Amino acid sequence: MKKCPECGDEKLMHVKDKGEVVCRSCGLVLEEKMVDFGQEWTEHDNNDDSKRRAGAPLTYTQHDQGLGTEIGNSSDLYKLNNKDKFKRLIKWQRRVSTAIERNLQLALSELKRISSYLKLAPAVEEESARIYTLAVQRGLVKGRGLEHIVAGSVYIASRVNDCSLTMDDICNASGIDKKTLGKNYRFILRKLEIKLMPADPINYVYKYASELGLSPVTQTKALKLIDKIKNNGLNSGKSPKAIAAGAIYLAAIINGEKRTQEKVAMVSNVTEVTIRNRYKEFSTKLGLDKQLSKIQASA
Repeated sequence: MKKCPECGDEKLMHVKDKGEVVCRSCGLVLEEKMVDFGQEWTEHDNNDDSKRRAGAPLTYTQHDQGLGTEIGNSSDLYKLNNKDKFKRLIKWQRRVSTAIERNLQLALSELKRISSYLKLAPAVEEESARIYTLAVQRGLVKGRGLEHIVAGSVYIASRVNDCSLTMDDICNASGIDKKTLGKNYRFILRKLEIKLMPADPINYVYKYASELGLSPVTQTKALKLIDKIKNNGLNSGKSPKAIAAGAIYLAAIINGEKRTQEKVAMVSNVTEVTIRNRYKEFSTKLGLDKQLSKIQASA
């Protein structure tokens, strides 16, 4: 827009502070709430506020963001004359902090420990903290162990983000049993009305194949087998871990990288009987019997 539609004047002014384009002659605001795509300056001098445009992003992984007000920070201590009063105010503010804030402070410390142990992605950690914060605000933690709700939140977040984490991984990291984890994560799902899609067997292929030392070619073959299994409806009513383990075992045999059923069962935490049943079912219904017979004969 090069001229004012009201008076026709071409003398337009860009007001950066307000994000507006204004006509100098008649004062008509042509554009407003414009986004500044310029460089974000780093503030080096605490006394210089001219380049300050935004603060740190809000995050659920910090217990004091969005729930309470902190009286200053450590950097403010050097600006004040009455430092004792400042320290006393901080002390009393922490004493009168709400139960929710104290709960979150403990819970998010536990969440960071689990995240570090499992090497979770920042997105999964953030989603876990968000789910737990909602649970605390709605009073779902009362009468339940803090660690149980944290573990349930982590498992839900991993499912939402399509991670390859299993319940066993969460249990090992949190120190709670599988039954308790299952009960608490289903409780959170029901109360917060979170809808989870069934776990995709593909999410487990890379993890299992890496632990078994299989080549990328075999991993790709296992992924193609899982696609065929889905298209033929063979995944209905079956555990995603069992489908992934059966497909990997079958792909390894086809590509000449055979691994024992015992080793596959140990990696996937699925029984050998289940792997054997899935292997036989998939090979029969996908028409791979003849190809497997030739491989076994040549071996």
